[in-house]
Amino acid sequence: MKSHLLSTPLTSVFSTTSSLSSTRIALQDYLIGLRGIIVLQSFLFVFFQVFLPTAVPDSKNEDGPFYQIILRKSFSVIFCNESLIYSWVIFLSARTIALPYLSNTTREVCASSVFRRSVRLWLPTFVAFSAAVAAFTAADTTYITDFFIRTGNISAETPMRMRNFLVYFNSLFEIFWVHKQFSYQAANKVFPSGTLWIVSVLFQQSYTVYMTMIIVPYTRASWRVKALLVFILTAFWVQSWAWYSLTGLLITDAVLNMDLQVRSRTGFKIGKFRVPIWPLYAAFILTGVILQFMFISWKPSMRNNEHHGHTGLYTEGTLNEELDLDQPLARVDNYFFMLGAILLVETYETPKRILRSRPFVALGRRSFSAFLVQSIIVYTIGIKLWVFMDDAGVNSAVRTLASFAVCASSVAVVSEIFYRLVDLPSIAAAKTFWTWMIK
Repeated sequence: MKSHLLSTPLTSVFSTTSSLSSTRIALQDYLIGLRGIIVLQSFLFVFFQVFLPTAVPDSKNEDGPFYQIILRKSFSVIFCNESLIYSWVIFLSARTIALPYLSNTTREVCASSVFRRSVRLWLPTFVAFSAAVAAFTAADTTYITDFFIRTGNISAETPMRMRNFLVYFNSLFEIFWVHKQFSYQAANKVFPSGTLWIVSVLFQQSYTVYMTMIIVPYTRASWRVKALLVFILTAFWVQSWAWYSLTGLLITDAVLNMDLQVRSRTGFKIGKFRVPIWPLYAAFILTGVILQFMFISWKPSMRNNEHHGHTGLYTEGTLNEELDLDQPLARVDNYFFMLGAILLVETYETPKRILRSRPFVALGRRSFSAFLVQSIIVYTIGIKLWVFMDDAGVNSAVRTLASFAVCASSVAVVSEIFYRLVDLPSIAAAKTFWTWMIK
């Protein structure tokens, strides 16, 4: 049965592949649906960070309304956890970007994937970043500062204003150049919610995947599994995002080339008995969930202890005694949760069928657009509406609910427009530019 993905504009970027490899890629469209779930969670995080800061894990607003504390220790642990949400983004990116090459291991497909990545990420980021600069530099932002003072929100910050065009140009340039201290770059300070750093990590880690995936056609499966496991452990020890990226690549290779689904379903033999593997995957998820609740709901003072045990490769070379905890960092609890969840999804058809549903796939295709526009809308329309209603004496709960409804509907509309006018054309532009380069 032909997947509906084959008829979408997304497939055009893989036009250099054969029909067989295109079909193999299309059969992975449940990953797009999974992205749809993640983008819903990312919107919740951005909204909660602004309007319900005490409800967000790792929030600087430790004391607040009791219902927000309950949310932080229950619902938000899994569904509104910034660290987990953006770990998923990095992990899923690594899981998908090698699909064209691993489905058709030719030089043309490899070079095309590598070349088009920068154009594909840069154009939408340029438009969204420019819109943020216009919204928070050309316009007055005192209403944001006033809002944070009224609400006692110390977890979010007023976007930084650009002094001149040169600062704007350099900030845009550095998004695709910095390789450490991602959250300190000027572009991330200008972008509301401080989440633009994720684009820098995605871009950097893309090339980690690209440089590693070229070994796949030329090595035995058992050899590269062992080599990648060593690579993953090493990346974990030096606190590099490559820990997540190489795991995503290894799973992609196992799905396409090692019959992961069949092996996971059949399990392995111990004597005369066959032991299923799914309990191991469930144990990964359970371990991740327990660690999340332990360090968010029970012992938040211990939440960052794991980071100090790694070697301080990027600090002083011993242990991470000078680790900057304000930087986005890969975590063990996130890793276990994501690894178990993705392996269960890869093993069984039921979760794949759910993730292939039209709403999830539609959201997933618009995930990058929604990510780029949602914080701008929350920091403009959402905050202005809340302040207006507060001045009018409207009840606090009504203000928050009304802001949520308006922000959610606005993000849906604007992200659709952005997707049609910017995101899809960026895919076409990347393909056109590549075609022109190889003529």
